[in-house]
Amino acid sequence: MTTSLRDFLEIPYDELEELNLQMKALRLARTPVDILREERSRYLADEKRIKAVTVCFADLEGRLHMLDYDKKFLLKSADNLTFDGSSIRGFSRQAESDLRLAIDWAAFYWLPADVFGPGKVLVFGEVLEPDGTPYQADMRSRLKRYVDDLFRREGLICYVATEVEGFLFQGQHAEQRYRETDRFEFITTSGYYHSLPGDSLRLFIDTAAEVQRAMGFANEKDHPEVAPSQFEMNYSYTEAPIAADQVLLYKLVCRQVAHKMGMTASFLPKPVTGVNGSGMHTNLSIARGDTNLFHDPAGRDSISAFGWNFINRILHNARDLCLILNSSVNAYRRLDPHYEAPNEIKASPVDRGAMIRIPIGNARSARIEVRSIAPDANPYLAIYALLRTGLEGSEGQITDSYQSLGILPDNIYDALDSFRSSAWISAIMGEDVAMRFAAAKQSSADRCPRLLGTVIKRAEIQFHHEVTNQHLWNLF
Repeated sequence: MTTSLRDFLEIPYDELEELNLQMKALRLARTPVDILREERSRYLADEKRIKAVTVCFADLEGRLHMLDYDKKFLLKSADNLTFDGSSIRGFSRQAESDLRLAIDWAAFYWLPADVFGPGKVLVFGEVLEPDGTPYQADMRSRLKRYVDDLFRREGLICYVATEVEGFLFQGQHAEQRYRETDRFEFITTSGYYHSLPGDSLRLFIDTAAEVQRAMGFANEKDHPEVAPSQFEMNYSYTEAPIAADQVLLYKLVCRQVAHKMGMTASFLPKPVTGVNGSGMHTNLSIARGDTNLFHDPAGRDSISAFGWNFINRILHNARDLCLILNSSVNAYRRLDPHYEAPNEIKASPVDRGAMIRIPIGNARSARIEVRSIAPDANPYLAIYALLRTGLEGSEGQITDSYQSLGILPDNIYDALDSFRSSAWISAIMGEDVAMRFAAAKQSSADRCPRLLGTVIKRAEIQFHHEVTNQHLWNLF
């Protein structure tokens, strides 16, 4: 009779969901951080089956970075975690490379052992300057501070729900291998909503949705999308910082599940020409207490004056925001006027070519849906920019939000020009951070053909900010 040498934490999915939903409730209740730090630290110390804590943070472009800390080391050194920021595009320069990493104990997740490995939990981190002050290029911290301040000053609560679309392709590392193959191979060519219960796409969706549910996403529905091998999994709205965290976890889960199944989950906005691209439709609403400030039964399409002012500010600043919402060379293929492209600078309850859609809603669900946002956008930066613009930006002279103000840029170079010349962007991001973001986008654009044409180019895939291939980037 043999005894296992390892006894690492493995929690059934139903218990995982309960634990993660409880943690989410504490976060939504704004439980003081000292209480959460003490509770989680005590739990980690007492739970002997946990070996490591995965600490996550996002860079300026929205890539998720993960560091695994030995549990005992983390508990001793949680107030003195450091990393080299100069190795991360858009972060610190070589001469000022050291940055600190603080644990955001409210953003704590128990993980399915069959996907992430046994004996691990995950927590998000906040990037700090060496002196302990917030790092200005950490958009997660920026978003969190902004919504916390809105709540303290005005009692406002910012709700967000994202609809993240993606593609499932044959083979592992299909994006990295695109330079060898010049093509992506669909898993299935079935239609919208249609997929046999046991086919590869359905099995992938089922598995990924189960993991998300276990992590407390509060899933609502999932289905194949319009294009071949395209998918979408929807989950309930929540407060903005949690919603942004869930975008990065959603993509991480999908990529890992697909990899384990011998496939690739891709969030390129337009990986294949001739079919619909992928978006990240972002639903926004603002509440004070239990009152949805976007709702007015007597308003146009049941949207209040407050809501229409929010919409008009986004429309007025649409071109300046375009690079934030569509931050890759490939994203501008999706803004093609065919295939339901949401490139018209207007609002509409019915026209899916409009930048902003007004869904049917009631006192609880009234919201706006920003459609012209790609799934590879930095969710923290995008949500922060939309909220701040909607609440504080200039409205201009818009008299009818349903009348088109023009078309969004159809290439990254025009978007870069609008971004760089925008006083509003400098005001909300800070001039230094805005220029770092523009420089990162320019670097990718410079590696790609200036004209998109009708054929996907290797460079727009291999130098995409979410396609991890540091070796090729350095060879350029």
